Amino acid sequence: MKKIFIGSDHNGFILKQDVKKYIEEKGFDFEDLGNAVMDKNDDYPEYAFAVAKKVAERGTGILLCGSGHGMAIAANKVKGVRAVCVGSVDDAKSSRSDDNANVICLSGWSLGPAKAREILGAWLSTEFSGAERHKRRLAQIERMERR
Repeated sequence: MKKIFIGSDHNGFILKQDVKKYIEEKGFDFEDLGNAVMDKNDDYPEYAFAVAKKVAERGTGILLCGSGHGMAIAANKVKGVRAVCVGSVDDAKSSRSDDNANVICLSGWSLGPAKAREILGAWLSTEFSGAERHKRRLAQIERMERR
């Protein structure tokens, strides 16, 4: 797997610490793009953009904030990024196999470490299916990005 870039705001900061331990235990190469400290006044778009920019060049991303939604919205502004907010193992698998998602956004409010690890394990181990209908849909998205 490509290098994993990870980022969070204050609402995802605590969960991010566990996620980093998990991906390190699994042997993945990763880089934390911030925030490096708990700062209740930070803003998620800064970290979403930093991770998304790296992912668009060459990688995979994990973003954490309160709900995960803001991170997904911000990350998807970067061309080539397919960020999804995931709360279940089934959604994690389908986001990779069907949509070839390259950024997963997790909720620091509603996911505990065990559930986050379960979801990430599924997401990181699922490959894009390459099914023709999924390739066709991704090509449509790429054409939209060129407009």
